Amino acid sequence: MLRTHTCNELRENHIGESVTLCGWISTVRDHGGVLFVDLRDHYGITQIVLSDDSMIAGMAKETVVMIKGTVTRRDPETVNDKLDTGLIEVKADSVEVLGPSTLGLPFEIDQSTQTREEVRLKYRYLDLRNRKIHDNIVLRAKILSYLRSQMEEMGFLEIQTPILTASSPEGARDYLVPSRKHKGKFYALPQAPQQFKQLLMTSGFDRYFQIAPCFRDEDARQDRSPGEFYQLDFEMAFATQEDVFAVAEQVIYNTFTKFSDKKVSKPPFRRITFAESMLNYGSDKPDLRNPLLIRDLTDFFAKHEFLNVNGRTVPFKNKLVRGIVANYLVKKDGEGDGKKAFEKAIDTYSRSIGMKFGCGYITLEEGEFKGPIAKFLTEEQKAELVSFCGMKEGDSLFFISDSASVINRLAGEMRTWIASELGLIKDDSYEFCFIVDFPMYEKNEETGKIDFTHNPFSMPQGGMDALLNKDPLEIFAYQYDIVCNGVELSSGAVRNHNPEIMRKAFEIAGYGEEDLKAKFGALYTAFAYGAPPHAGMAPGVDRMIMLIAGEETIRDVIAFPLNGNAQDLMMGAPGEVTEQQLREVHIKVRD
Repeated sequence: MLRTHTCNELRENHIGESVTLCGWISTVRDHGGVLFVDLRDHYGITQIVLSDDSMIAGMAKETVVMIKGTVTRRDPETVNDKLDTGLIEVKADSVEVLGPSTLGLPFEIDQSTQTREEVRLKYRYLDLRNRKIHDNIVLRAKILSYLRSQMEEMGFLEIQTPILTASSPEGARDYLVPSRKHKGKFYALPQAPQQFKQLLMTSGFDRYFQIAPCFRDEDARQDRSPGEFYQLDFEMAFATQEDVFAVAEQVIYNTFTKFSDKKVSKPPFRRITFAESMLNYGSDKPDLRNPLLIRDLTDFFAKHEFLNVNGRTVPFKNKLVRGIVANYLVKKDGEGDGKKAFEKAIDTYSRSIGMKFGCGYITLEEGEFKGPIAKFLTEEQKAELVSFCGMKEGDSLFFISDSASVINRLAGEMRTWIASELGLIKDDSYEFCFIVDFPMYEKNEETGKIDFTHNPFSMPQGGMDALLNKDPLEIFAYQYDIVCNGVELSSGAVRNHNPEIMRKAFEIAGYGEEDLKAKFGALYTAFAYGAPPHAGMAPGVDRMIMLIAGEETIRDVIAFPLNGNAQDLMMGAPGEVTEQQLREVHIKVRD
């Protein structure tokens, strides 16, 4: 090795030793003829003292050097408690350049996270030198290793599934790979190992897992990287929904408690039905740190007559109505604050998300109701609302009313906004839950036909009997999501492993047996040779790490991510290829 120690290794017990360190020149400080250099490597920083500035003359920051010198104790006034090596420094005897830095830096390394993302990703190798981003990648490696060890301890076998496979209608756009040997035909990168892991169960393997790469040609979000992502994919034979939950709870709870100091909800995680989640939280990805609940006030406004005020009646009668109780009077009056500012802000925000007439409200203040809706209500109606919604002095009841297609979304966004504005969402915990009992089918509003709501391979609750005797829109599937702090970490299902039940399930959605054979031939045929009941799920690794690291964007926990436009600005992908390369795969690019 060129070095005797790393830049985070030296301590008081090394004082007096001759050492050799290698790393990058991070900062240089001139203190009247004595230079102090922060030398940085993968492990940390050591302060180097140079009495002769000619030793680093002409060297730019980020030059890679080898320094030989003696470990000494820092003067008491220069001790740095923020560094592990803060009690010592190295007095340099010699400096040798190993890798010159000859170009001007596009940004200061320690300020890279404040730089425009396009610049950061173009020079990602420099961005990764930033200690915060660097530590995220180290954290990622540790979490992946821990996840593997957890799965192995529970008897899961790691098996790699193919990257080049067949195109499959799984909900997102495929990345296609043209075949050179088979003209006009294409491979596809897997959107998920879904069919392969189910085929492993039919092959007689009992417990499978892998840290699986998935490829989907879809747009980016803060919690979703375009192009590719990784998931802890696992499947279990002879397993029920609760068996899957038990595995997920153990792995996720252990991982979050090991790598974070925040509170983690203990297993068993809450089970919330899809219908309950949409009604009470306005989303199937509820943030349970938010204490606000949505109330359904539709029946209240449907059953009552209301006062006529100047020829007008209450605007919510005979409409879908949701209500949210919160106390905003705690906001002190003052410049840019206060209840008047809040009322103006909530009107502006509610209109911005599609509420045409804004967000109506009533406030219980000093024993009386105030606000634009109060004048329409009788004393008895006000008392009923107080009892039903649990209102107390100072509380306001905010009203959201719209059509069935958007009411839950609007109520959910208002719930999040109000809680954020009032500082009710505390960033000191991870709140997990399972969302269960997803509808198996839904009606397509454009065509009127019955479609699968989510995963067509899920087992319907009630099996064949439900498919034969129930309204399709009343059938639930054994599908489930795991959600943390408003982020969907995973979806999964008990699989439909019975060919007869599968044929009927697809028939209801308008697909015949020929469609099954054409689109899912291997899986459908394999089940005809005897398949065990099986179930699984696939928590998203990138999202887990993002939450644990406390990052707002998933790209800060991925070493070399694409940007939001699905481009690799560093490598220049996607890029053009030569005409010869196109001919070899039998492709001609249209203008």
